[in-house]
Amino acid sequence: MKALTWHGKRDVRVDEVPDPTIKEPNDAIIKVTSSGICGSDLHLYELFGPFMDEGDILGHEPMGIVQEVGPEVTHIKAGDRVVIPFNISCGHCHTCGHGLYAQCETTQVRDQGKGAALLGYTKLYGQVPGGQAEYLRVPQAQFGPIKVPDGPPDERFVFLSDVLPTAWQAVEFADVPEGGSIVVFGLGPIGQMAARIAVHRGYRTIGVDGVPERLAMAGRHGVEIVDASQAGNVPQSILDLTHGRGADSAIDAVGMEAHGSPVAKMAQTVTGFLPDKVAAPLMSTAGVDRLSALYASFDSVRRGGTVSIVGVYGGMTDPMPMLKLFDKGLTLRMGQAHVKRWIDDLLPLVTDDADPLGVLDLTTHTLPLSAGPEAYEMFQKKRDGAIKILLRP
Repeated sequence: MKALTWHGKRDVRVDEVPDPTIKEPNDAIIKVTSSGICGSDLHLYELFGPFMDEGDILGHEPMGIVQEVGPEVTHIKAGDRVVIPFNISCGHCHTCGHGLYAQCETTQVRDQGKGAALLGYTKLYGQVPGGQAEYLRVPQAQFGPIKVPDGPPDERFVFLSDVLPTAWQAVEFADVPEGGSIVVFGLGPIGQMAARIAVHRGYRTIGVDGVPERLAMAGRHGVEIVDASQAGNVPQSILDLTHGRGADSAIDAVGMEAHGSPVAKMAQTVTGFLPDKVAAPLMSTAGVDRLSALYASFDSVRRGGTVSIVGVYGGMTDPMPMLKLFDKGLTLRMGQAHVKRWIDDLLPLVTDDADPLGVLDLTTHTLPLSAGPEAYEMFQKKRDGAIKILLRP
């Protein structure tokens, strides 16, 4: 089969690789029909080389048609249309029993000290082959796959793999009071959907970004926008919009951002040139993230408010403004999305013909798998209005 594989920094290629096979009785094989490129995939493209091997198959946002299932898989069968969560969880361990599927004790990557294994996401998370490919082996398929109806286009359902549950959890964790306000930093795919979910719930929602196409997309879904490229002092702009108090809650949907902290960017770049055996432990224990969006979240939220962190961070020595956090009495919540925990909330919304979350207005580019290398470059450089790209094998 053909698959999009990692070969080095900013070097992804479409290679011919062996077809996946059933290895465990709770495996399934799907024929992939769509697979998204996620903002966190750009961290692999740009930064996480020390935790990658040449030829690793990328992608953690797939859906498709079941081809084959192992004997322990009974809730899906060949021919079913399914979405595959990005985190691999068993559904029956202690943490899964508490709805903490991203921390599944069955698939935890203990040799790296990490939570549940993820599709297509480095040695840190199990080095499981990903879904930007023609076919995908799905571990723990007795629990993970989400069956969806035939008929509507993939764009209606594929975001259940990551974008929608991640955005839903971000809003849940933000703990916005009824009728309250929330500011969303970063209007990429996760930020777009988090902002729409917040609007859907009746919150006053302010979105911050500096990319015109992202601001325009958010604006047409009822989000108040702040253009970070024009605002100067963004937190002051948020204070001005909220009578000097600050928003009740904030979501950081940026993470290891592409702009905003030149010293940290230099540290990341230098680390990327080190040999893997040197760079991997350095990034694990002494990484420096680019934190301007996170700091802006702290400054933009009111005293006693909540900051929900959904953007991916990778450093271990991030300087945190603890005096400010303590003085303002802020609550921080964060973590990988517990995908299956939120599906019962989301499925009625994505199957609703009224499309209340606007899932059909998120994909900006649909490209063949063969165009994967160009798609990664386009997304990383924010060219051609790229906000969300789907690959079709």
